[in-house]
Amino acid sequence: MSKIATIAKLGVAGAFMLALAPAQAADPIKVGVVTPLSGTYAPIGKQVRWGAELVVKEINAAGGVNGRPFELLFEDEEANPPVAVRKAEKLLQQDKVDLLTGTVNSGSTLAVGQVAERNDRILVTTVSYAPSITGAQCSANVFRVNANAYMQSNALTSWLIKNAPGKRYFFIGPDYEMGRSTTSAFQNDVKRLGGTDVGATFPPLGAKDFTPYIGQIRAAHPDVIMTATAGNDTVRLLTQLKEYGILTDKLTLAGAAGAVTQENLGAMGGAGEGFLSAAGYSIDIDTPANKKFVSMFKKEFQHDPDLFAADTYGLFYLFKQAIEKAASTDTGRVRAAMEDATWQTPQGTKKIRKGDHQAVVDMVIVKVKGNDFQTVGKVPGEEAVGPDDCQKF
Repeated sequence: MSKIATIAKLGVAGAFMLALAPAQAADPIKVGVVTPLSGTYAPIGKQVRWGAELVVKEINAAGGVNGRPFELLFEDEEANPPVAVRKAEKLLQQDKVDLLTGTVNSGSTLAVGQVAERNDRILVTTVSYAPSITGAQCSANVFRVNANAYMQSNALTSWLIKNAPGKRYFFIGPDYEMGRSTTSAFQNDVKRLGGTDVGATFPPLGAKDFTPYIGQIRAAHPDVIMTATAGNDTVRLLTQLKEYGILTDKLTLAGAAGAVTQENLGAMGGAGEGFLSAAGYSIDIDTPANKKFVSMFKKEFQHDPDLFAADTYGLFYLFKQAIEKAASTDTGRVRAAMEDATWQTPQGTKKIRKGDHQAVVDMVIVKVKGNDFQTVGKVPGEEAVGPDDCQKF
């Protein structure tokens, strides 16, 4: 081949590569969202989905991430760890997603975290509470941007001991990792702060009849009932407590942030009235960023956002910031950019703690009044977060 022909060929090849460059730069950043879209935790999964859809629409409309749009791929994990693993494997192996999020059930998060490790991808939960996720079973590729059970318990119990009448506490939670670890956190903090543990019970996830457990509660004569149930389980529990006359003016009802939310409150027929929880988000947070978020969310979905939507929405701005800093979706580079990251969310500033990948989140104490939540107290994130117990990376 002549020198001129070689140069011409190289010129054509170079032009071809230049023509491809914009298309390659615009390749989507694929995010697999493994979340319950059916079953007991479907109301939570719906808020996760809405939060993700809203923020991706917003980011993509503003030019995406270095010119690349986010693309969401949803899979229904049914709040079932084996199902979640199968769906995550499909997203990673078949759909080639760059990142994973969405898991609600703490058992699902722990199981999918192992899948993420094997496939060298990052998983971020915006919902799961079990302290072990960023503690005893922590993983280099797993992050949490929501408040964990320890943070919720630490903030809520300290407020209850000071403000709720009576010191006798009864605990109820679903019989799996999240329910037991959240209940244990509540029990430990109540005892530490001077309250009395008068009993605990653990119905199976998805229980339809709480009558046997209501008998235990009645016999214990508690001043405060603390629950770690969520989704439709809480609806059934509280409505049955109301039917059996347990919910009186003398009894304080409290529990995990995911127990009573904007998504299931309306189905309780008033049984959630007065419910107290500590959360990393409340719709009445008085900041321009939150007011904008709430307005956009209501316009898009004709529904109020809850903490799961807010935490999921905020996560994608962390993804955006980390990918832009890394100039890549390479897992190692993105992981390094996320560790010790500080970023802005509807509820304010969050920071990832490098040692265990737990976000430090300011906590608010909220109380149900009618169909709304009202903030009645605040606890700084640094006070609530607790020790770093991760020893694996």
